[in-house]
Amino acid sequence: QVQLVESGGGLVQAGDSLRLSCAASGGSFSGYAMGWFRQAPGKEREFVSAITRSGGSTYQTDSVKGRFAISRDNAKNTVYLQMNELKPEDTAIYYCAARRGLSARPGVDDYDYWGQGTQVTVSS
Repeated sequence: QVQLVESGGGLVQAGDSLRLSCAASGGSFSGYAMGWFRQAPGKEREFVSAITRSGGSTYQTDSVKGRFAISRDNAKNTVYLQMNELKPEDTAIYYCAARRGLSARPGVDDYDYWGQGTQVTVSS
């Protein structure tokens, strides 16, 4: 079983950058596709970005394309989410998730393990 721990969230101003990290333990990290999701108050959890097991392919939701970038370091068992040009609408709890299998998917139900989340707040 994989344990995931997110870090790097915080309170920033619009236009600032943050880098989220998600450290994995308890499993073979390179055997999992990884995803980032977020959940704002009163809203459903939504897909942000995902990366395949090797890191060779990445996917982002339209609202973050050109601003956010996902990456992973399989030697460090860590996946990252670099967030640039942050906007108030990016405010949410950000979760990382692990999925057994080759492909990276955008669905919440596609993932097998979840972290506890890290809060990102962007002020205007």
